[in-house]
Amino acid sequence: MMTLLIVCGIMLLLIVVVAGIYNSLVTSRNRYKNAFAQIDVQLKRRHDLIPNLVETVKGYIKHERETLEAVIAARNSAVAAVRNAAGNPGEPEAMKALAGAEAQLTGTLGRLFALAEGYPDLKANQNMLQLQEELASTENRVAFARQAFNDAVMVYNIKCEQFPTNLIAGTFGFRPAELLASTESPEERKAPKVSF
Repeated sequence: MMTLLIVCGIMLLLIVVVAGIYNSLVTSRNRYKNAFAQIDVQLKRRHDLIPNLVETVKGYIKHERETLEAVIAARNSAVAAVRNAAGNPGEPEAMKALAGAEAQLTGTLGRLFALAEGYPDLKANQNMLQLQEELASTENRVAFARQAFNDAVMVYNIKCEQFPTNLIAGTFGFRPAELLASTESPEERKAPKVSF
């Protein structure tokens, strides 16, 4: 009788430990999904600003139609990538596609802003200045949201890899999540050279 109670006590303790580990994994997964939702909000804000930017620029640089079309195409690609990634945040292919689409959008916006530099009236336009400021502010928000997402993914991935949590994670189908890479190009990551 005593051994039966001991066995039952050990089984109960094991169930409580497994349940605690499982709940910890669920909490971590939900945290990184929530962090991705914050990225989604900021990217939506960014994507919503772009048509206004294109409309503002369109009146000044009518003959640069291919640049404007490239911005719109890159925006649409980025919107689709965000929608795909939002369905399963952390999934490697979706995160890589999102990072690639956002990098392409950032590149086309850079070309648009470089082109706008050649038009003094456009540079002085209040709508253009306000949109540039809002985009810059949104870029900062995206960077902070991406950092929070990557931090949450890192915590989740560590839990999935640590013993004995990795046994529970593997048994219940918890898979490592993918970080969201920076959308900066390698040139943008280089430190500027300063010479006197």
